[in-house]
Amino acid sequence: MKCTFSVLTQNAPGVLMRVSSLFYRRNHNIESLSVSQTDTVGVSRFTIMIDADEWAHDQVEKQLAKLVEVISVENLTHRGSFIQRCFSLIKVRATMETRPHIFQIADVFRCRVVDMGSDALTLEITGNEGKIRACVEALQAYGIIEMAGSGSVALGRSENVPGYLEQESQATYSHMVRA
Repeated sequence: MKCTFSVLTQNAPGVLMRVSSLFYRRNHNIESLSVSQTDTVGVSRFTIMIDADEWAHDQVEKQLAKLVEVISVENLTHRGSFIQRCFSLIKVRATMETRPHIFQIADVFRCRVVDMGSDALTLEITGNEGKIRACVEALQAYGIIEMAGSGSVALGRSENVPGYLEQESQATYSHMVRA
């Protein structure tokens, strides 16, 4: 069963290695890994997707929480409602005769043309894995030259504020009301 974790860490050298080696030592394959800075200076968010059984999910969550640089770990899959997106660039062969068909496919999947050459188009697509997979299948007939994609990024839905943020949000809200 696939599971998605959102992990907030201190932004420090070696954190990526320590987090990824935790999965390696437990013989879990990381399906997707994405890391970026957050709106808080010095804090990064890891979005990690693995495919393992329920017991492994709990073990990974506990082991991640033990890492010194980890601020919080959230199993988004257990939480239920969350938003997950991937990003891909797809370079597809496009002759003058096939371009209108490729533009139609791009329109259906809400792709954006980011580069146009004499014999190829590069499309940008954002969405869930299923949407990207379907777009790739539709473009396959025209000849995909190359493709690159990011790992998944995910956040819990707005109605579910994580526990570590509830106090901070309430403090910010009460400060705004007083002002």
